Amino acid sequence: MLRSFVSSSIIRPLTAKKVATRAFSTSFIQRQAATSEDKNYEHILTETKGKVGLITLNRPKALNALCSDLFHEVNEALRTYDNNDNIGAVVITGSKKAFAAGADIKEMKDNTFIDTYKTNFLGHWAEMTEIKKPIIAAVNGYALGGGCELAMMCDIIYAGDRAVFGQPEIKLGVIPGAGGTQRLVKAVGKSKAMEMVLTGNVNLNATEALNLGLVSKVVPADDLVDEALKTAEVIANMGQPAVQMAKEAINKSFEIPLSAGLRWERIFFQALFGTADQKEGMNAFVEKRAAVFTNK
Repeated sequence: MLRSFVSSSIIRPLTAKKVATRAFSTSFIQRQAATSEDKNYEHILTETKGKVGLITLNRPKALNALCSDLFHEVNEALRTYDNNDNIGAVVITGSKKAFAAGADIKEMKDNTFIDTYKTNFLGHWAEMTEIKKPIIAAVNGYALGGGCELAMMCDIIYAGDRAVFGQPEIKLGVIPGAGGTQRLVKAVGKSKAMEMVLTGNVNLNATEALNLGLVSKVVPADDLVDEALKTAEVIANMGQPAVQMAKEAINKSFEIPLSAGLRWERIFFQALFGTADQKEGMNAFVEKRAAVFTNK
């Protein structure tokens, strides 16, 4: 949750990166204009990179603190990408200083139990877990409290070499409210999760997060987003029925018994033999050529 534990002395506005320009054909530009789902938001930036949607949290003065409106925007952007047939995966990132330094404490500090219960406070955060397409979190800098929980709601986490993960909510008299006591245990084990949540001051650096299995790759901070986009592009070029069924099968393993999970896996596997992508993929393997999937 916690922006309040990060010194205000490190808050600086983000500087815009120069982007190399490329020449495109008129037909390409028209096609992109017709299919682009990018729009202007108040708290996030969205951009389409080939077959990948890129969402950048954009509250630099607040270290990307997760206010309610920001999360509504993230959910809207994710739903838009999920419904776009030209997009096969999504990357979520922040700034080099902070992926997201927590929930917005100023926004929630005066809430009461009745307020939070009747409105299902933070409930809308979980909407992103219903997205069918894979989501990669590219985490630079602080991922504390809600920021760590946001990263864990994604399907893959890549970390910059200066990333920091933590759940310091206990210092505010509360506990994690968006998965920190549940997903963190499955990622790092009970003992480490207890230590992190109960003390509020045990954070993981990028190497520790990698060794514990919280993240799958650590790269230099300057290369992080590009590396995440590369992986997302690989995923986006696979047959999307298989990709989305694989994501659902893996996520089910966290919620159902092994026997039920194996049954779901087998059903998905069998179902994919009814797709054109299965025929293309296996024929391409036999013919020793690259497969060209049509997502059908």
